[in-house]
Order: sequence, then structure tokens, then C-alpha cells
Amino acid sequence: MKQILSFILLTTLAVGVNAQVEWKTIEQAAKIDAKSNTKLYFVDFYTSWCGWCKKMDRETFKDPVVAKILNTYYIPVKFDAEGNAEFTWQGTKYANTATTPGARPNTHNFAKTVLGAKMGFPSFGIFGTDQRRITIIQGYQSADDLVVMLWYFASGDNKKYPFEKYQQIFDKEIRPDMNAKLGL
Repeated sequence: MKQILSFILLTTLAVGVNAQVEWKTIEQAAKIDAKSNTKLYFVDFYTSWCGWCKKMDRETFKDPVVAKILNTYYIPVKFDAEGNAEFTWQGTKYANTATTPGARPNTHNFAKTVLGAKMGFPSFGIFGTDQRRITIIQGYQSADDLVVMLWYFASGDNKKYPFEKYQQIFDKEIRPDMNAKLGL
């Protein structure tokens, strides 16, 4: 009995350790050579005051399947949408404009450009290996919902199926193959 409990405890600890998303900064991601890059980019646009962003950090991004997909198939980037990062993304320089002391920070120009009129947090951008935007995902996402979206693009299934159809067939037809590829 002790051996079984020890095995369960060690397995739980190992899964917990592996469930860490290896976040990059936008500056680090922007410097990756597009010619040699084989991964998609996943950019998490968050703010310090966003409760749903914090909930995703506590729950969704701690999920071992979400972490495995992000770490294996994406360059996962945490981007403070009100931060002061200065960088070049796809040939364009981005920076935040100055804020008035004591006022709420301005939204960073990169977040404005990527999210456009759909400004809200949390939001996520999925970009190709060339740093060109593929899609935007908006609002809180559970781990189960995010897994479907992440795999849709990581597997290339977005070129085969409309997303609504993909959602319908995911658990029965897609998930077993995904689990095998992820070693789950």
C-alpha cells in the first residue's frame, strides 16, 4: 500500500513540475530568427489589474496538457499590455507612450495594433513562425477550451477543418492522436 501511495505522490509531483509554461518576454521572442524558427508564437496579453488574467495563470496555464502544448509547439510569451517594453516585431518598432504621473498606464502600442478595436483582457494572439498574426482569442479560457484551440493551430488542423466542426470531433477523433503525440 505504501508503494502505491508513494507512486501516486511522485507521479503527482512530476506532473506538477512539468506543468510549467516556459514563458518568454516579448523582447526575447522578437529576437528569434524567423528563418530558423519552427514554432508558432502564443502571446498572452494581460494587465496587472485583470482578475481573469490571474485566474488563467492560477488554473489554465498550470494545466499539464496546456503547458506541454505551449512548450512543445509554441513560443509562449507573456506581454504586459500596459508595460514599457521596447522592441521590434516584424520590422516595426513598438513602445508605450508616456503616461501622466498618477494616471492609469497607457495601453502599449503593440497591444493596440494586434488587438485593434477588440481591446480586452485577457486576450491571446497566435502568430505564425514568421511573426504574422493568425488569430486572436479573447476572454477567459478554461484549460479544456484552450487545449482545443492550441492544438487546432499547432497540428495544422486549422487548414483542414472549420473550427466549429473541429470542436465537435475533437474529443472522439482528434484528442487520442494529440495525446499520443504529446506522450500522454
